[in-house]
Amino acid sequence: MPSSTSPASPASPAAAPAQGVIAGLSTLDRFLPVWIIAAMAAGLLLGRLVPGLNTALEAVKVGEISLPIALGLLLMMYPVLAKVRYDRLGAVTGDRRLLLSSLVLNWVLGPAVMFALAWILLPDLPEYRTGLIIVGLARCIAMVLIWNDLACGDREAAAVLVALNSVFQVVAFGALGWFYLQVLPGWLGLAQSALEVSAWDIAQYVLIFLGIPLAAGYASRKLGERARGRDWYESRFLPRVGPLALYGLLFTIVILFALQGGTITSRPGDVARIALPLLAYFALMWGGSFLAGKLICLSYERSTTLAFTAAGNNFELAIAVAVGVFGVTSGQALAGVVGPLIEVPVLVALVYVSLAGRRLFTPKEAARA
Repeated sequence: MPSSTSPASPASPAAAPAQGVIAGLSTLDRFLPVWIIAAMAAGLLLGRLVPGLNTALEAVKVGEISLPIALGLLLMMYPVLAKVRYDRLGAVTGDRRLLLSSLVLNWVLGPAVMFALAWILLPDLPEYRTGLIIVGLARCIAMVLIWNDLACGDREAAAVLVALNSVFQVVAFGALGWFYLQVLPGWLGLAQSALEVSAWDIAQYVLIFLGIPLAAGYASRKLGERARGRDWYESRFLPRVGPLALYGLLFTIVILFALQGGTITSRPGDVARIALPLLAYFALMWGGSFLAGKLICLSYERSTTLAFTAAGNNFELAIAVAVGVFGVTSGQALAGVVGPLIEVPVLVALVYVSLAGRRLFTPKEAARA
């Protein structure tokens, strides 16, 4: 697991104990779950205790996303994308097992699993059910880069899969929303919902939250290596900007939960009901994808990347769509907000599960990339 303050380095052998890796982390990285829980608590308290905070934070928006959240996301993603060695992307795009597996997991199994869990566990709560289905359709393009980096996943593969998800997000989100909320329920004799969202609504979030930090990361690597060389870039520049990713993550969590703190704390029973299918979803998608990577003979690094990109969701897009279509006080919007409440601590825990799972891979598999 690379420290947020250390440059990119090859992953340690698969046989290395996870405890040894964790012991080598910086204080910031080692206690990441603590900081995240503290950030969530701080956000909830701010939202409840500071009058007018929500109004101030929502005063300026990027689409339907609060400007502070947008800034936090950009700050969070830039250092990770600055670490990517773009001259190695060709080795990733040639791995058909990885690319095809990712497409199937993200755009066939992921939405289907969330649809099934939402109907099985929330049959009497149509608004929350619809909100969860929207979360399942919004495949991750942002925070997954953090989890993948912390779990020693393949950074270049993550960049490629996130870009692939971004393209499919623009093309497929609206069509899949129509299918899972109107067509499939009709075929099964279930209640139907409607979702109207344009391709441009989705494309603008992809362009902002992925396009800007991707362009900045690519430019900084190219210009930095051209001016001072790769050794300086990775040993001097990256350690300076690396911690910004986790600072951006914690800042985003504080702002997000400050904005939605009142809704979450005033409806704990509803939050618990929404949490059950989310927990099942993350366990099924991450565990199944990690084992799938092992079964198709991917390395540990790429199996980890496959698992996190399949299990993570684009909660920013899901919340924006739910708020834009159904309203800020709707049950659909609440389901979108509960998404990161559950996803963040669960995927942090899965970082440690992933590291422990390296023992399933032989040294030969760990070296294969």
